[in-house]
Formats: sequence, structure tokens, C-alpha cells
Amino acid sequence: MSKNCRIALFGECMIELRGEFFGTMQQTFGGDTLNTAVYLARLVADSGIGVAYATQLGTDAYSEAMVAAWAGDGIDTSMVSRTIGKMPGLYTIQVDAQGERTFYYWRDMSAAKDYFVGPSSPLEDAIADIDVFYYSGISLAVQPESGRERLMAFIEKLRARGGKVAFDNNYRPRVWRGNPATVSWYNRAFANADKAFVTLEDNMAIYGLDAGAALRHALDLPTAEMVIKRGVDPALVRLKGEAPVEVPTFAVAKVVDTTGAGDSFAAGYLAARLQGQSPVVAARSGNKMASIVVQHPGAIIAREKMPVFFFG
Repeated sequence: MSKNCRIALFGECMIELRGEFFGTMQQTFGGDTLNTAVYLARLVADSGIGVAYATQLGTDAYSEAMVAAWAGDGIDTSMVSRTIGKMPGLYTIQVDAQGERTFYYWRDMSAAKDYFVGPSSPLEDAIADIDVFYYSGISLAVQPESGRERLMAFIEKLRARGGKVAFDNNYRPRVWRGNPATVSWYNRAFANADKAFVTLEDNMAIYGLDAGAALRHALDLPTAEMVIKRGVDPALVRLKGEAPVEVPTFAVAKVVDTTGAGDSFAAGYLAARLQGQSPVVAARSGNKMASIVVQHPGAIIAREKMPVFFFG
């Protein structure tokens, strides 16, 4: 990928509450693709690369605050649609002593579910100006069947005109709710992606495979550029027709919170690739970004905690 391009990311952002049960909780916001958009916008600032986020919000004060915050991070919000009578979804996070999280969701009335309800959406209207598109398994899961079909049609049209698509397999079984078509949707997503980020544990859960079989499955997927994340074990980068390459992770003294680790990895990887770096350098960039994020609470760390020197 080259400089001076426009990447659009699509998904859902929710209100986040973090703290003690029935005690003090801190309000912020987060969502897998939104987290990636924020980190990516920060990493490519002043590079000539435009980062846009597509979702639907309400007209409430929380929605207003979200859009203002995203714009403050340099994200183009022109693809954010607004609807009266709905609000962002909400989730709470509980973090254990090892930094692992438990999520609780209230998203049935989330405005993002209706992004493709009208005759057209800001994302579809902007297709001629989009060079790269990024979305996730959660982006698919929160949409109704008709929305998924619209999203896939957009992706196919974008690729037909030369655009590139990156897909993250991020999987939340509670969001898919036992949908018997889940595997079929993931197969379609991988078949229509130029780059794919696969969390191995998620691949195991989606396809009902053990670790070894899930790894072989990921390596055999048709996507030209595969990035397989395996927790603290080295990430694997596989280009079509080539042997996979291991890229070691970075050790950290203490993991505070793993929320946003995979999202920040994707941002670090994409930031490097968009600026002409190799997949191996990009995976190292992703690993470095994730190692920084897990040392801080919350999905989105403060700007001053971001790395100054990134590639190399």
C-alpha cells in the first residue's frame, strides 16, 4: 500500500463503563474497529493518509461527545450517520488480576445496527473515494441479515474497482447468538479480503477446531495476506504461496488490561503497510503497539502514551 490514500473503517462504538460492581465506574467509549481507527489515525497523522470511520449514532449528548472526540484524533466523521430516537450501545468491563477482561453488553437498541436500513449510506455513497476498507467479525455480527448483505455487496464493488479490503475475525459468540450462518459469513469475509487478521482462539471457536487444526485452517485460507495472532506467542505472517514467518511479541513487565490489544495490533500493522513497510515490519509494529496498550487500562490509551518512533 502506498501513501496518500484513504482508509475507511466500519463498525460499532459503544459507551464503556469500567469499575466496580454497583460502585464507581468511569465512562468512556470503545469498539473494536473504532479502537483501531483511533490508533491508526494517531499513527499516520501528517502522513497524507486519511482515516474515516463509518457507523451510526443517535442525536444524544453521548453521540455528540463521541463524534467530537474522534474528530479530535484526526478521524474523518463524514461517514457517521445519525438517527433520532436511538443511542449507542453500552458495555461494562471487569478486569482480573492478569489483565483479562469480562464484558457485559446492552446493545439491542444500538443505533449502529441500522446503518444500512435506508436506500444508501454515507459509506456506500463514498465508495469512489475509498482506497482501503477495514471491518471485523463484530461489524458483521451486529448487522441484521439485510445489513450484512449490503456490507458484502459494498465490499465486492470496492474490490472490483481496485480497492483493498482488510478483515479481522474478531468473534463474540453472544453477538452472533448461535446464528447457524455464522461460519458461512466468515467464509465469505475471508474470500473477499486482501488482508486478514486472525486471532487463533477466535478461529478455534468459530470453526470448532483445536489449536493445531485452527492454525492449519488459517494458513490455508484464500486471503492473500494473513496475519495470525497467538497471544504471547509469535505472530505469524503468511503471504499467498510463501512459507509463514514468525514475528516475536514484546515482553512487558505487567499486563494491566488486554482490552484493545488486538485492535491496536491491527492499527500498528496497517499503519506500517499503508506507509510502504513489509508485512514482517508491520507485524513487529503491531506487536509493539499492542505491548504498549496492554500496560494501560482501557481500550484507548491517552495520546501522550503513544510511541514516538514506530518503524525500524
